Amino acid sequence: MGPTTEERTLVPRMKRLLFALVACAVLLASPACANDGNDLGLTTSDRETIQQIIHAQLGAFKRDDGSKAFSYASPTVRKFFQNVDNFMTMVKNKYSAVYRSKIVNFGEILDVGGEPVQRVFIVGEDGKQMIAAYVMQKQPSGDWKINGVFMFRDISEAT
Repeated sequence: MGPTTEERTLVPRMKRLLFALVACAVLLASPACANDGNDLGLTTSDRETIQQIIHAQLGAFKRDDGSKAFSYASPTVRKFFQNVDNFMTMVKNKYSAVYRSKIVNFGEILDVGGEPVQRVFIVGEDGKQMIAAYVMQKQPSGDWKINGVFMFRDISEAT
C-alpha cells in the first residue's frame, strides 16, 4: 500500500517551508529587502495574537510542558515530529535559546513569501543573543500556529 494523500502532500509542504526559511535568512540579513508585513492584511489583533502564541510557547518550554508547547505548532510541524517527545528532544538539542530564554523582545513581522514571520530577539540561558524567526500560519479555524522557527546570530554578536 502506497503513501496516503496527506503523506504525499507533506513533502511539498516541507519543501515550501524550507524555501520560506531560506528566504527568511536572506531577508533577516538584509532587512531593507523585507516587506514589513503590511501586505499580509494582518490586523492589530492578529499581530498581538501572534506574539501571545510565541510568548505562551516560550513559557511552556520554561515549565517543561511539552504537550502545551507542542499544541502551538502547526499541523505540518506536528505531523513532521509525530509526537511531543520527538518535538521536545529537537527543541532541547537545536533551540537552546528558545528552550530556556532569559530575555525576549519582539521585533517586526515580515512578509516572507506571503507568510508572516515574527522576528524575536532572544537571549538564552547561556547569555548568547539570537534572532528567532517564527513562521506563522493561520488555520482554517482562524487560530494562529507556529509553522517553523529559524535561529540566527544577533547582528551585534556577528560583527
